[in-house]
Amino acid sequence: MPDASPDQTDQPDLSRYDDVLAFLAALPDRVPALRVVVVNGSAVTGGWDEHSDLDVEAWCDGEAAASYDALLGLARDELPVDHVWELPEATWPTGRQCFVHLQPDAADLSRPTRLLDVVVQTMPERLTIDARRHGVPLVLHDPGGLLVLEDDDEAQMQAQRAQAVEQTAARRQTGAWLVERAIARGDLAEATSLHLRFAVEPLVRLLRIEHCPARHDFGLRYLRTDLPPGMAERVEALLPGPDLAARARAAFAWQDEVLRRLT
Repeated sequence: MPDASPDQTDQPDLSRYDDVLAFLAALPDRVPALRVVVVNGSAVTGGWDEHSDLDVEAWCDGEAAASYDALLGLARDELPVDHVWELPEATWPTGRQCFVHLQPDAADLSRPTRLLDVVVQTMPERLTIDARRHGVPLVLHDPGGLLVLEDDDEAQMQAQRAQAVEQTAARRQTGAWLVERAIARGDLAEATSLHLRFAVEPLVRLLRIEHCPARHDFGLRYLRTDLPPGMAERVEALLPGPDLAARARAAFAWQDEVLRRLT
């Protein structure tokens, strides 16, 4: 399967966020430190639907906290904000992130979702985005043409992939023992956690390395867009269930199969 970002030929319908897009487009006039504002996430990578949030990323001059606070204050004043979850300041070394809910009870999927995932960061010396990994962003503000579409360092990613393969192979027997032991002891919660950590997640990492290496570290997300047809369903059949021991053994056997091909 070719290593490519998900299909971007179909333009998603973002109309339920029209008020937010207008707010964001005008924002740099009111927060002058903002240099670049884009929409990314499923709106540009694929998988957009009526329950997708709107992923917003912005870069600014100076400390990100000041621009972040200004943006969030304006959003509270001018958008129908129900509540905000702000991630701890230490989450981003050069920025801040929050989830802005524009309606109560986001888990109520009887209506379209309206939720913003906002990240504000300090402008780096050179701003690049790897479209293979993150899609081509929808640029709302970049008058200086600062954002450059450029692949991430391939040597660095190859080293990360090689280390992941090496570690999965070396950990294979230890992981299987931990899962089987927890099952034998009747520790279902522990066994479930270990099954995901040592059987399923490393398997998916190997499958990503084989089929979509540019997104090798995207975990269990986007399996239907990143892996060959039918493979996501095979992975889902290995998720924790009443026959956990059989699922774990099948997952480790699949790991062995992929490891033979990769090594």
